Amino acid sequence: MDTQAIKHSIQHSGRYNRKGFESPTQRAKALGESYQSDLIASIRENDFTFEEGRLKIKLAKSFGFCWGVERAVAMAYETRRHYPNEDIWMTNEIIHNPSVNNHLSRMNVKIISAKNGIKDFSSVSTGDVVILPAFGATVQEMQLLHEKKCQIIDTTCPWVSKVWHTVEKHKKHTFTSIIHGKYKHEETLATRSFAGNYLVVFDLAEAEYVSNYIQGNGDKNKFMNKFAKACSDGFDPDIHLERIGVANQTTMLKSETEEIGKFFEKTMLAKYGPANINNHFLAFNTICDATEERQDAMFSLVNEDLDILVVIGGFNSSNTTHLQEIAITNNIESFHIDISDRISVENNSICHKPLESDLVLKKNFIPDGKIKVGITSGASTPDKIVADVIEKLVAITK
Repeated sequence: MDTQAIKHSIQHSGRYNRKGFESPTQRAKALGESYQSDLIASIRENDFTFEEGRLKIKLAKSFGFCWGVERAVAMAYETRRHYPNEDIWMTNEIIHNPSVNNHLSRMNVKIISAKNGIKDFSSVSTGDVVILPAFGATVQEMQLLHEKKCQIIDTTCPWVSKVWHTVEKHKKHTFTSIIHGKYKHEETLATRSFAGNYLVVFDLAEAEYVSNYIQGNGDKNKFMNKFAKACSDGFDPDIHLERIGVANQTTMLKSETEEIGKFFEKTMLAKYGPANINNHFLAFNTICDATEERQDAMFSLVNEDLDILVVIGGFNSSNTTHLQEIAITNNIESFHIDISDRISVENNSICHKPLESDLVLKKNFIPDGKIKVGITSGASTPDKIVADVIEKLVAITK
């Protein structure tokens, strides 16, 4: 599939918009009214520190909405203002944040339904307005919407688009794309659609498994059973792992992506030698700046001698989950919540989601005496939600 030709056709159709409809000033004003917080602004000015009574809070020095998310959310809101009476759809949640998506739902912006992972576009009529979310849409979805002559509003984050360009380069030079990501995640599904031959690896352990196979230590049937849902049609590890390039889902843990890239480079060096490495391995930096900044800030925050750490973000938000992983790795008791309502002031309890688990209720989660709480939030979390959490912590400690 010539994905570049398809994109070119869509982008020059006259029914495609990637810039939005309002000026940067109007956009900033609308976002500020909906999601910014004077409390958070004052904490930022006070070296990301807040103290009241026995409570001390340290905010991560980079958290919350990134530029790509701000842009996507603002474009979704202004799309409704620009098309006040039209049917407006999204191919998925605009971002992984329940309050933002609920807000759009109240504006009658609908999400295209899906069953067993397959989206049903039958409700989308010719000429409807369709928003592509921050983590993008597959090239097949874009083509279908183009054929329906829909007005396409593309809020895809430029960092995600950068990954698509990378896998298209792999395809052009007949390299297989090794994608560090979650094979069912919407962003990775989109990236896969732009790739030629690909294999999705979730973590370093899977990368090591692939490396062992490349070096001749593995069983083909077992390999294909393991990656049956995470590889391209017709994938043959004996053929398609001879020339590889590395890309990633932008919200994965930066350090692990870097480690996987270096690991595969060493593997190909060992097998083919330095003189031939460029014929067998390609690497481009596709790590998102915002993801990197938030993870680096989290690594600094966990050194603050914290008693507990609260991570705020959608439960299906990959970048938020990786922030929680950093807390766990550093042996800090952490609580991942998506909204402030998960905290009960009356009962001093928190309903949170541990990694790979259902929701758990923790009673008396704020102990007596002085307490130092670290707080961070994922790239899809508005400042107002962080402020609501802080206000509840203040109420409990009073």
